[in-house]
Order: sequence, then C-alpha cells, then structure tokens
Amino acid sequence: MPTNARAAICRGNEHPFAIEDVVLDDLQPNELKIRMVASGICHTDLAVRDAQLPVPHPIVLGHEGAGIVEEVGNDVTIVKPGDRVVMSFNSCGGCPSCDNSSPTYCYEFFKYNWDGKRPDGSSTMTLNGEHMNASFFGQSSFATHVIANDRNIARVPDSAAHIPLEQLSPIGCGLMTGAGAVLRSMKVRAGMSIAIFGSGTVGMAAVMAAKLAGANPIIAVDVNDDRLALAKELGATHTFNAKDDAIEKIRDLCPKGLGYAFDTTGINKVIEDAFSLTTFKSIIGLVGASGPEDMLQFNELTLMAGGRTVMGILGGDSDINNFLCELIGYHIEGKFPFEKLIGYFDFDNINEAIEASENGSVVKPVLRISPE
Repeated sequence: MPTNARAAICRGNEHPFAIEDVVLDDLQPNELKIRMVASGICHTDLAVRDAQLPVPHPIVLGHEGAGIVEEVGNDVTIVKPGDRVVMSFNSCGGCPSCDNSSPTYCYEFFKYNWDGKRPDGSSTMTLNGEHMNASFFGQSSFATHVIANDRNIARVPDSAAHIPLEQLSPIGCGLMTGAGAVLRSMKVRAGMSIAIFGSGTVGMAAVMAAKLAGANPIIAVDVNDDRLALAKELGATHTFNAKDDAIEKIRDLCPKGLGYAFDTTGINKVIEDAFSLTTFKSIIGLVGASGPEDMLQFNELTLMAGGRTVMGILGGDSDINNFLCELIGYHIEGKFPFEKLIGYFDFDNINEAIEASENGSVVKPVLRISPE
C-alpha cells in the first residue's frame, strides 16, 4: 500500500529546498522501499538545482542514500527487510555497457536516473495527489522513505555492522567516483606520480585511493589551504595552491612528467595545463562537469607520439555491489578514512548543509534523516 513520507522539494535555485509531505507508490516487482537513515549531498544535486543538467523541476534530489530495507518487491532476492543498504546510480541491466559490467555508461542512463519517473513513465512519488519528479539516480534520497531498484543498492556487509549508516551514506557517488577513477579507470601503478586537481569529495577520495595504489608522489592542487592540509593528512605527499604557480612547482617536482593527472574541476585551463605536465604513456582522467559549449585543445602530435590517454570517467567505472563493498572493506581497515570529510546536519537543516557545501566549510555534508 502507498507510504506517507516527507521529502525535500527542489524548485530551482531561486527557492530554498522545502520539506513537504509526499506519498510513495506501491512497489513494482524489482523495487524496494527503504527507510532513509542518512544521505550525502553531492555537487550533482546542486547542478540540477541550478538547471545545469537536463533534469525536470520540481524534483526530489539526493543520490547518496543509506537506510534500512522495509519492504521488497516479488522479484528482489539480493536483500530482505531489515537489511542495511547503501545506494548509488541506477542502470538498465541489458545494454552493451551493462552486459560488460560497465553500468556507469548505461545506454539508458538518462531514463533510469534523470527523467524524474520510472523507466515505464510511472511515478514513484506524488505531492498533493499529483506526480512529483523523483527516482533521481533511482532513489531521490532527500526523503524519509524512498523507492529504490534492485540494481542501485548494495547490502552493507556484516563486517561493517559496527559502522553507522550515516557514516557510510556518501560512499555511493563522490567517494566511489574518485576512488574508482584511480583504482579502476586509470589503474594507477605503484611508484608512479599523480597530480589531483580539486580537493572536494572526489579529489579527496582520489588522494586516498592513490595512497592505496602506492603512487608517489601524490600531488593535490586546490585554492583552499584548509582542504590542502586535509589532503596532506589523507595521503598527499605534496600540496600546491593553484594561485601560487602550482603548474611550475609540479614541473619542478616531476621534471620527467606526470604518470597520471586527474581533474575534478572541469575548468578548461586546468585540464590543458595538466596535459602539458604529462609524460609518455600517461593517463589524464576527467570527471569535472564542464559546460556543454566548452572545448579542449591538445596538440595532436604530443598526444599521439607520447601514447597519452585522455579519459572521460563516470562513476569511477564502478559496478555497484562489488566496488562499494570493496571500499567499505578499505574503510574498515582504516585505509579509506573518508569520515574525516563529513559534517552532519539534521534533515530539517538541509539548506544550511547546502550552504556549508557551497562555501567550502564542509567537504561532504551528510543529512541525518532518521535514527538507525
């Protein structure tokens, strides 16, 4: 039967998020109803708020959810009521990318994540009896209860039973993307140099993953000295403020060139400067969201003769179940200490949490939605 819930409604950047009463639909066979415990706030949520992505308004956002399963559809076998789960993006499961264990590049990604409704066109949520855009990344986790899909959840392993869900909640997007970019997409080799441009959640996750991979040196670049200090704590061997001739300092530190460069900023000049620092067989990974009109310029001979790779990366090339559990394992071992990035906010204070994210005072805001 339908479920009453409260959700934070986004109506664009001219309005604060408003928490209102909504109703969840009955489950379809491959769906789950989850009581939300916590949700991270990601830059992508704010890009949708600001109409930088083609997602309909008004909408319930949120895509770094963690909670407890309350009900499952008839076809769901991977979890049962009472299980603790973390959530990430959704995918179709049948396209060439999904068949190749590359669901971040699902051919139907828009339909399954950004369309505001189920792939069949039906609504998972109503407001005052009318369709409310939801199903964002298959979850819309800024709510007290959500409908998720059996392809966009991972059961928290029993080995992590002692770790609060509010701490695990942000693992499903930014942390996964940064760590996956290093460990899965670029496959960073031990002893090789890497420079990471931008020290938000994705960049910090990349720093931690680069340390796991044994990279050396690990260089973090940002304009925020406090974040650079945290990057040093998390594993960066060198930190440079981008306002203080960082490119030349990297060139001096690595005169033979970088083995890897990873950009989280989406700024053309930063990416082109990073390219200029690379060496033979180097890989430049890109995850920063640029405007649709932005273009990059590289010298073709330098790209070709050096065997360089410029790689676009989505979601760290992650397959949700395996990689999220792998990251949780590193976290248990103290090798992926992302709790140092988190600042907690009550659900009712979602607008304050967003402000903290935008002014840089908190790297990863997490909303506490209900007690575990």
